[in-house]
Parts: sequence; structure tokens; C-alpha cells
Amino acid sequence: MRSYGRACVQDFLGDFIVYRNLIPIDSRLPGLPELRAALGLPASLTPRKSSPEYAQVVAQIMNRAQVIRGEKAAIERLIYIGDTRVNDGIAFANLLTADRWSGASFIGSETTEPEETHVESHDGATILLSNRWSALHVFDAFCQKRGIPINERTAVVIDLDKTALGARGRNDYVIDAARVQAMRRTIRELLGDRLDEAAFEADYNRLNQPCYHPFTTDNQDYLAYICLIMQSGAIAHEVLFDALDRGKLKQFVQLLTWVDEREGRLSPSLRQVHKGVKAALSEGNPTPFVDFRRNEYRITVDRMGSLDDSTPVEKMLQEEIVITHEVMQIALRFRDRGALLFGLSDKPDEASLPPDGLSNYLPIHEKDTHVVGGD
Repeated sequence: MRSYGRACVQDFLGDFIVYRNLIPIDSRLPGLPELRAALGLPASLTPRKSSPEYAQVVAQIMNRAQVIRGEKAAIERLIYIGDTRVNDGIAFANLLTADRWSGASFIGSETTEPEETHVESHDGATILLSNRWSALHVFDAFCQKRGIPINERTAVVIDLDKTALGARGRNDYVIDAARVQAMRRTIRELLGDRLDEAAFEADYNRLNQPCYHPFTTDNQDYLAYICLIMQSGAIAHEVLFDALDRGKLKQFVQLLTWVDEREGRLSPSLRQVHKGVKAALSEGNPTPFVDFRRNEYRITVDRMGSLDDSTPVEKMLQEEIVITHEVMQIALRFRDRGALLFGLSDKPDEASLPPDGLSNYLPIHEKDTHVVGGD
């Protein structure tokens, strides 16, 4: 591994980027609010990345981006670069279906196992999976061999989190660590010295397992709220986990009702958080714990480009969120051939963009950080 200097995601994706709220950074592009009625989406729905509705919205945004950049030819093909076989694989397949595009996807996730790259094809979706990000250098030839030209009629979608930034298996630990640090900071701001660091870590690590995903829906806002409630003493750790393990708690809204019944045990500040989470969920907002996400934003940005350029690469990968050199290089190569580049992130806008009052902070995609990759 080596450092290739500094850059920001905007250097290769520009402002053709959407975060979780599906409102493009480039204000010339339509977002979910403008597209909702035409697509027949309920007012309370903010679709998540793996849903067909999400793909419908993104396809419309990309088609408009193609026009805005001055291309008269419509998009015909899709290239998708991501880091998870399930979530990104489903998003890729849904996008193909949304506008009847053809294409291919690369899914990378680095491991210490011997290098392995293989192809999967399902219902017209062709995916090259590899346990090395360096395998991206063969993806171009792979597409050509499959008769998928990369040109002005091709849209290239690049996942931001744990792909362009913090590559999975190589640098994703730092993204996760920033999120956990944000949870800890948020709970400490609300509870002070009542925060039990060891108990918080144990609760979070236990809740963040797939066996609890039916309850948490793998939503980190939910995990932050649950950990806060347990740390506050409103519901004891063993009581909550017993209810989960016995199947008495199956949906997150059940927990909110349970807390309603114990509202007298909450301090005024916790009562305000609880009411805010309930109100956000009633409006269909998938990011109900705003204070936590704002802390996540600040901590994430502080972990980008923070180290000196002479820092050993191994230390950069352990402490800083870096750009994946292989992803940046193939993006620039495809852009030079005329392809439309578009960035997707399921990270909440509140954790990606500076809130009012932080004028000296930049959006995550504009923040310079080190670029690290293979030789």
C-alpha cells in the first residue's frame, strides 16, 4: 500500500451525488420532493437503498444529469461499483430494472484470504466479486469482454461509503469507529458521568449483530437511541435483551410505546429526545436521532485528512478515512471516455453535510483526505 497524495471525492464525482434523503448536491437536479408525485410515492416514504422505489428515484435523477451535462444520447448502460453483495447487488439489479438498462457491477471487500475473483449472473445482472480492491484494474477489460462499452451512453454509479471512502476490509474500521464515537459523545452529552463506557460498548456490539436486524433494521439511529435508553436506566439492559430474545419486542415502535409508559423516569432532555424520535418516525424520516448524526458528521470530517503527509500508510489506514485509489483511478478513466459519473450514499445528510453554524466545515465529499491504494 502507498499514499497517492490528497484529493476529495468531488474531484472525480463533482456534485452529482445524493445522500440518504435523495436530494442531489447539484441543485440543477430534481430530488425526491420533485419526483415523488410523478413516481406515485407516498408523502411519508423516503426509500432506502435496496428498495425498488429508491432505484426509480435515482434513475430519474441520473437521466436528468445526462441532459444537464449536455449529452443528447440517453443512458443505455449502467456500471455499479460497491462493497456489499446484498445491499449493493440489490441496488444494482433494481437500477437495471428501473430503466431497462444493461450493465455490470464490481463488488469489492478486501480480506486476508488468497485472492479470489468470480462472476455471478442473476436475471441479467452480471457482478464481478473480488476480495481485492486491486481487482478493479481487470474490471474494465471484463466489461469490454462482455460487450459493455464505457462511453457517453454509460452511467457509472459509485457507492461512497466503504467503497470510494474507507474501502471495506481495508479502511472501513475508521468509519465504524467514528460512528461509535459519535454515539458515545451523544449519550455523554445527555447523561454526563452516568455513561458506563464498558456497558455501552457491550450493548452496542451485541445489538449490532444480524440476529437483531429484524428489530433494529440495521438502522444506527435506532441503535443509538436504544443504547441511550438502556444507559439512562429507563429500561434495564437485561430486561430489554430478554424481551428481544424471547420475541416480545419485534418492532422498534414497540420500544417507543414501552418508553412512553416509563416517561416519568426520563429527564427533560431525554424526554425531548424521545419525542423527537417519535415525531421523526411518524413522518417517515429514517434518520430520527439528529443529535447523534450531527456528532457523527463532525467526528467523520475530523478523521479525514487529519494526519501529516509523511505518516506511514499503515497508520493512515488505521486512523484516517481515506479515498480508495483504485476506485478513484477507474472513475477518472471512465470519465475520460465520456461516461456519466454519479455517487450514491445511504449515509444520512445530517451525517454528511455541515449543519447551520459550522461555516468552517465542508461536506464530506468536498473534504480533502489522503488517497491510499496498492502499488
